[in-house]
Order: sequence, then structure tokens, then C-alpha cells
Amino acid sequence: MKLTRRAMIKDGFLAVSAGMIMPSIFSRGIASARAQSIDGSRVAQMAGDRTLIVVQMAGGNDGLNTVIPFGDPLYHQMRPTLSIPDTSVIHLDTRLGLHPNLAPLKQLWDDGHLAIVEGVGYPNQSLSHFQAMDIWQTLDLNGTGNQGWLGKLVSGWVDQDGHPFKAMDIGVQTAQALASISAPVPTISSVNTYRIYPDPADVDNGNARLQALMKLYNSYPETSPYAALLDTTALSAQDGSKQLRNADAQYQAAVTYPQGPFASKHGKADNVVVMTWSEFGRRVEENGSQGTDHGTAAPMFVMGNTVNRGTFGEPPNLGNLDNNGNLKYTTDFRSVYATILDRWLGASSHDVLGGSFGSQNFLPQP
Repeated sequence: MKLTRRAMIKDGFLAVSAGMIMPSIFSRGIASARAQSIDGSRVAQMAGDRTLIVVQMAGGNDGLNTVIPFGDPLYHQMRPTLSIPDTSVIHLDTRLGLHPNLAPLKQLWDDGHLAIVEGVGYPNQSLSHFQAMDIWQTLDLNGTGNQGWLGKLVSGWVDQDGHPFKAMDIGVQTAQALASISAPVPTISSVNTYRIYPDPADVDNGNARLQALMKLYNSYPETSPYAALLDTTALSAQDGSKQLRNADAQYQAAVTYPQGPFASKHGKADNVVVMTWSEFGRRVEENGSQGTDHGTAAPMFVMGNTVNRGTFGEPPNLGNLDNNGNLKYTTDFRSVYATILDRWLGASSHDVLGGSFGSQNFLPQP
């Protein structure tokens, strides 16, 4: 099947962190989801048309100034200069509100398509940016994991149309969430750099080099796993490179895209869920530099037409902090992932996450 931008948009994307995409066909889950689909599981069958967009707010988002507990006097008391004035807060109810720069989210809230999960974290939270990011993306609470939770979704799945791309990462480094032991994801910084690089002395753009390599390994028996691996890998990389460059070179917009939410204008609104995360929140009390130190628990946003509006999880208690003056988490982040996997992507959260962590009700039961 020819790879085109339109085909990629039609199939849908799974966005992970900044700029990472993979065809939605791979978001159906691991082998258990396929078994569920064969057995007639409705959510597993429907997941093929669904897209998850994961937005990483890297750097440690200040959750208390994002979802503001303006009704708690301790918020203003502990942040005399950093707290947002009540008159500027976008009120959601009598307890919580949004930062004034998040006015577009208020419309989603009013329309019933925004959920806020409060107090999200995990036991013994790390205050290191890099270790905390690894924990959120690999589920290894020691911060030493080597396979991402989304990478487990990619593993073992092959595009039914034989595309050379199981997944594709746009950037300079593959995000840990999509790291997979058995299904490596190519990372490209631009279309033109995704190719087999020839020697500058070559006049045939590297074709002779590739053919020589194939000739070498064709001398091995057909049953040789290394020869088969190289043959498949090299030809897939070459084919994928050509398709990607051709799609970029030949692309011409057939329509004038309207202003406003992309998903709703293209009939995708019911098939898209957006989830945000950040490696940690910020300390409750402002510091001497009128800033905030690394913290722990923070809220997550989940958005989409199928999302149940409301606040989920237990609100953190500003009057009951840990020994460092940080919020005590009340909601395990893995319960949020479990909800997405079980109720949206049609996968077994137990298989992907390696255990049972409960769920939240921001998505309806399948």
C-alpha cells in the first residue's frame, strides 16, 4: 500500500510526547487484545478506529497553578506572590478553577468533554527530572526500565497492509514511552535524512553498496536467521525511506482546512482522546526566589467527546504534606493508564502494566 500523508491522517495517529506519531492500528494493544477481539470483545473491536494523543508537559508542571484550589486558604497563604488571584481564576466549581491562560479548556468543560484527575503520582516519588520521566514512561519505579508502556502496545504488531513503518518518531531521540525491546521505532528529524546514506564517492546513491550487502548474505542458507533479518531490515528501510520522501514531495492539499478543532471538523471527534502528563508537580510553598522547587503529585487532563466531565481521584490535602513540604499523592498514575488501556484502546491493562492498579471513571465502562 502506498504511503501518503492523507492515508496517515485517515488511519489516525497515536501521539506520544512532543512530535511522536504512530498509526492508530498499533494502538489496539498486545496479543491479549487480539484474543479479546476474536472472542467478541466490543471495546477491542472498536479500538482499531480510536486514537490516543499523549501530551507531555516536560519540566515539571506546576499543578497548583494549573488546576487551582482557590477555595483553600492555604493555597494563598503558602504562595503569597505566586498564587493566582481569585478574580483571575477561571472557576469550574466552588473549589477548583483553571489558570487564566487555559480559557479554551473551560469551553471543553462546559461542553462536558474535560476530566481532571487529581493528586496523581506514585509511591516514593523521584524529584529528578530524568528519573521521574523514565518512571512515568516505563512504569519501573526505580527509574531503570528499558521498555515503555506504549512500546509494549507496539510489540508484536504488524501493519495489515505491510507498511514498513510499525511506528515513527519525529525528533532527535525516541521517547522512552515508545521504547520497545522487540519492535524498535525509527526516529527521524526530517524526511530528507531518513535514508540509507551512501558513501560520498558513490555515483548511484548507495544502490551498489546495498546490492553488495545483499549478495553477501544471500550466500548464506535461506534458513540463516541473520541473513533473513538483514534482508528484511535493509529492504524495509530502503522502501520506507523512498515512500516517506515521495509522500512529502508529492503532497498537495486537496482542500482548504477549516479553522477550529481538527478532530471535530474531520469527523474524528468521537475517536480521539487526549491525555496529558508531567514528570512531577511543584512544591506547595513558594521559595525565596519567588519560584517553586521540584514537587510530587499533580493533576492530569483527559479530553474527548467520550470523556466523562468531572474531577476524579482524591484531592490532595495542602494541610497534610510530606517531610519535604510536598503533596502526598492520592491517585496512582498507573490507574489512569489502566483506564485508557482497558476502556479506550481495547488492551489488557494487566498485561501491559504488569499488575492491577484500579481505574478511574473518566471513561465509560465498555
